[in-house]
Amino acid sequence: MTTSHMNGHVTEDSDSDMKSGELLAHEEPQWHREMAVDCPGDLGSRAMPVRRSAQLERIRQQQEDMRRRREEEGKKQELDLNSSMRLKKLSQNPRIGIDNPTFEPIEGLPPQGPGSTSRILDLEDLLASLKHIQYSLSDSQSQEDISVVLQLIQKTDFQNAFQIHNAVALHMNKPSPPFPLTSNAQDLSQEVQAILRSSQQKDGLELNALLTSPHVQALMQAHDQVAEQELQPEPAGPQDGLYETLTQYGGETVKIVRIEKARDIPLGATVRNDMDSVVISRIVKGGAAEKSGLLHEGDEILEINGIEIRGKDVNEVFDILADMHGTLTFVLIPSQQSKPPPIKETVVHFKAHFDYDPSDDPYVPCRELGLCFQKGDILHVISQEDPNWWQAYRDGDEDNQPLAGLIPGKSFQQQREAMKQTIEEDKEPEKSGKLWCAKKNKKKRKKLLYNANKNEDYDNEEILTYEEMALYHQPANRKRPIALIGPPGCGQNELRQRLMANEPERFAAAVPHTTRSRRDNEVNSRDYHFVSRQAFEMDVGANKFIESGEFEKNLYGTSTDSVRQVINSGKICLLSLHTQSLKVLRSSDLKPYIIFIAPPNQERLRALLAKEGKNPKPEELRDIIEKAREMEQNYGHLFDAAIVNMDQDKAYQELLRLINKLDTEPQWVPSSWLR
Repeated sequence: MTTSHMNGHVTEDSDSDMKSGELLAHEEPQWHREMAVDCPGDLGSRAMPVRRSAQLERIRQQQEDMRRRREEEGKKQELDLNSSMRLKKLSQNPRIGIDNPTFEPIEGLPPQGPGSTSRILDLEDLLASLKHIQYSLSDSQSQEDISVVLQLIQKTDFQNAFQIHNAVALHMNKPSPPFPLTSNAQDLSQEVQAILRSSQQKDGLELNALLTSPHVQALMQAHDQVAEQELQPEPAGPQDGLYETLTQYGGETVKIVRIEKARDIPLGATVRNDMDSVVISRIVKGGAAEKSGLLHEGDEILEINGIEIRGKDVNEVFDILADMHGTLTFVLIPSQQSKPPPIKETVVHFKAHFDYDPSDDPYVPCRELGLCFQKGDILHVISQEDPNWWQAYRDGDEDNQPLAGLIPGKSFQQQREAMKQTIEEDKEPEKSGKLWCAKKNKKKRKKLLYNANKNEDYDNEEILTYEEMALYHQPANRKRPIALIGPPGCGQNELRQRLMANEPERFAAAVPHTTRSRRDNEVNSRDYHFVSRQAFEMDVGANKFIESGEFEKNLYGTSTDSVRQVINSGKICLLSLHTQSLKVLRSSDLKPYIIFIAPPNQERLRALLAKEGKNPKPEELRDIIEKAREMEQNYGHLFDAAIVNMDQDKAYQELLRLINKLDTEPQWVPSSWLR
């Protein structure tokens, strides 16, 4: 467990970032905790460095100090050259020291000295120097030693090391550009002049005359103008930043990144601990880090605004960044992970088929960035780069929430829900065969009483995650059918009849099929489609019915063709269906709009039924409410809207509003409908 601090609150969070393969294994998963390092804009400000290249110059100064320390340590460890006769003569010629910036002239080589630029020897120069020394030595032992050195130099390993040495030496000896120390040289000059006015010394009078000359004053003015620009922090937008690669920083290649983090745009990154290192674990869409493109997953943070980060806990990093805003200067070790070039991801829209609360999820890698949503919410997924944890916005929150949130990926959610179901099944106590058979037979009896299709029953083993959606605007001449869903007693049939009675030119019902005999006052294809039992059963086998059932030894059903006839006439088809029919209806080409009519509380439901002349018992009221709850739990992900029938008139007006909205606003529908 790690203690994470977020906006002043302390919570105990379990380490998490589970891989899908580890999730299925029955062993201790290897996950880690990520900490969001966004800087809240209301936590005050911190003094920013004023010089644009001050951080770079400080690193270069450290490099120079390291080089000097190496030279001093090298001098301390020098061998006593006088102890060997053959090395004594070698030491008399400083030309052997290839790092020595001042060389004595050697015949056949360019002069090198204090007045000339230091030159790094190449292999040919080194070989020429050694051969010259070999022939100038008198004793054979020394000459033999030089021969051994010459053989060493001609080996490939030595030559590679020599080239690396030269490359580093050239960079280390490269002079740094001059940086202004102050932008008020004119003020300093005037202060010096004021002091020198009372001076009677010759040097003081001469300096005063020099400082008051027009040319020097013009020089001071030009210096201050340039220095003022150099010393002022440059304004940088979210996509502006200084990126400069340095060869050495404590023996490691680093890059310097400057990001301007505005108050209304969080940084948008998470970090994790990897031993003593603090590594960027995730770049969150919508933040300053993602917009700049300069921070990458896997980069190790060495410093932020001059504060050393290595060795700190991720919670300490958050506390440090909580006090910072404006320009953030990072010193980073670039990630060594080889990644393919980034692919511009398109936004994919999903409808959530389950509720999700990150505060209850022990596996979310960064709880502070978890996105809470409910069944039926539309989620705009903008990144699936991490297959386990997608980045998304909830529909309607894009303008108010700059940072994307983390939601479980589809495969990851399916895997862990499957594992959860397996664990729960293993924990269930064994039930008697009698009870099990009774439960099974009850389900079978239910199927016999009502069948929407042979595969229509809700599958309790189905794992609901997300459904890809797209916007759809219904054509003016092809209205979507309206399916009203609800338990008996909630008023959906009354609402349907009221719509058709009040606006018969706009609404109509699908003509059902039946196998019973036609009565005298009935008209075929107006009241029912009268068909034989054999034809009815053949159509059922061909999946032509949305729903079908048997009553008093006669078959009844509503076919997709009947609904299509109403749609083709230009009217809106009103359906009142059982929940088991919804999957069949949605798998057709009818593009239904499904509205759930929910009951109010028990007392209000009693009053509504009393207006209809009904006097239900308390257990009947509870049964209606319980059935509605089961419908919403099992099929709520298929509903497009819900109306709580508190009052028939208000429910009717709300139903009309939803239906009218289909003509004026595009609606989210499964993307498979539009393919």
